Amino acid sequence: MAGAVRQPIDLQSLEKYIAANVPEIKTPIDIKQFGFGQSNPTYQLLASDGQKFVMRKKPPGKLLSKTAHQVEREYQVIHALEKTDVPVPKAYCLCEYSSIIGTPFYIMEFLDGRIIEDPTMPDVTPAERTEMWHDAIRTLAKLHRIDPASVNLSTFGKPSGFYNRQIRTFGTISNAQAETVDIETKEPVGQIPHIDEILAYFSDKKSQPQDRGTPIHGDYKIDNLVFHKTEPRVIGILDWEMSTIGHPLSDLVNLLMPYTMANETTLFTSSSLPRFREGTTPGLPTQSQLLQWYAEVGGYDPNPDLPWGVAFGFFRATCIYQGIAARWAQRQASSAKARENGKMMWPMAELAWKYLVKAKGEGKEKGVSAKL
Repeated sequence: MAGAVRQPIDLQSLEKYIAANVPEIKTPIDIKQFGFGQSNPTYQLLASDGQKFVMRKKPPGKLLSKTAHQVEREYQVIHALEKTDVPVPKAYCLCEYSSIIGTPFYIMEFLDGRIIEDPTMPDVTPAERTEMWHDAIRTLAKLHRIDPASVNLSTFGKPSGFYNRQIRTFGTISNAQAETVDIETKEPVGQIPHIDEILAYFSDKKSQPQDRGTPIHGDYKIDNLVFHKTEPRVIGILDWEMSTIGHPLSDLVNLLMPYTMANETTLFTSSSLPRFREGTTPGLPTQSQLLQWYAEVGGYDPNPDLPWGVAFGFFRATCIYQGIAARWAQRQASSAKARENGKMMWPMAELAWKYLVKAKGEGKEKGVSAKL
């Protein structure tokens, strides 16, 4: 829900810009701020004729990372996909000047629908649950079957080498994080267990999935989708900050993570995860069914690559938790919650190794089958 504005906006300057550049929005406007969109502040604009719109901007002040908070890229991909069958909000304008409200921003359509945080979708019927998950995976497949050049996204990212770049990046970052010393205990954060074997396995081209340069969302999951108010279908995909040209496997692994985690409840306590066990929640499709639906629309069968992708997904998550631990060690993240989240590095590392060993074994089995 939108509420009080926590990060003030120069409303007069914004209204002047809108009046000159966005005729669809009738001024004067009222402005509220959404609770989500913490990375890029997100606002609801209420026009004088009662229509609602959404504005996303960069955070105020000096940014720590040049690659984060790129609202320009968000606008670019949403605008590029408008004429495809991938449901996205209509993008009205991009302002790259900081002189209007302090940072670049863009304005898009407000989608009046349902955002569902619990992926088990507890408040719908079994038939609706089946079709909502069906449309979620079908929508992802529609995104992945797009040729980037056909929508002017050929320069949005490199067409090959996605996982190699990820491996190099996370390897470098993890090493730096491991050496970070706690300012009080003087103890280093520590290396991810089996890090050398992990990096060697993922870097081995014989084990890697074949390159597929498609548009990817970067954080595709149920709560980044907007469903129609009454119908079991997706009307929009939100939060494109991490989108690029990459491998579709990464989006699939992210969407299917609740299924992967359903049997790992000794390490994690989310109450919804056991409900993803097969046959537990009426109307919830099986992972096999979802992968079949995906392949039918996307033209790519991810099943042979999935063990590798899941293992890499856990390694990536381990690096992220290690980063939280490193920031806590420097007291750059001061909350008790950050400290506890940093400790998740260790159980997540256990899962990364567990699923890597599993992927390795399945890879050997495939190699034997191929020889036979």
